[in-house]
Amino acid sequence: MTASDFLEKLFPNFEPALKKVLAENAVIRDFQAGDMLMTTGQNMRSTVLIVEGMVKLYREGEEGKEFFMYYLQPGNACALSMICATKQETSQVMATAVEDTKVLMIPIALMDTLMKEYRTWYYFVMETYRMRFEELLVVIDHIAFKGMDERLEFYLDKQYRDLGTRELVITHSEIASDLSSSREVISRLLKKMEQRGDVVLHRNFIEYLK
Repeated sequence: MTASDFLEKLFPNFEPALKKVLAENAVIRDFQAGDMLMTTGQNMRSTVLIVEGMVKLYREGEEGKEFFMYYLQPGNACALSMICATKQETSQVMATAVEDTKVLMIPIALMDTLMKEYRTWYYFVMETYRMRFEELLVVIDHIAFKGMDERLEFYLDKQYRDLGTRELVITHSEIASDLSSSREVISRLLKKMEQRGDVVLHRNFIEYLK
């Protein structure tokens, strides 16, 4: 598929003139599962629109610990890449392809023009900021006001909703990293959830039943 095809399919609300400008200037890039799209301190030369696959955004701490923020799926844009690209600042987050992923890279040189001349792009950017801000508020609420057992249940439920499957191919260590906890704590809490009938712990995946 061409950039124009992806825009027609995933961004139907964009005005025709906007789609034409994006199609003429966007670069399609492919990433394999596990590839890094964005690293801390990276200079952002483009903003990113996801057209295939899935991307995981997270923060990396000083000791190498990771903190999961949210996923980006087809039809989503990376709000943080928009901010960094517009202000020509370096990235403060990490982004990794969860599966084979295809993105449209929009040059930063276009950002001011797009915001000023195309109302559908302006509204799209504002809605992207709003959605990600609300997601981060939920994450902050769980960190500040919930115990690790509740945070784990919320995390698994979000994985189920975002990935669209009850078979979550994720290790106890990966969950611990995403939640800034230890593998031992996560394994113990998962065992309790299994005893309640909320999950089934298989060798290579977690079956989410709740």
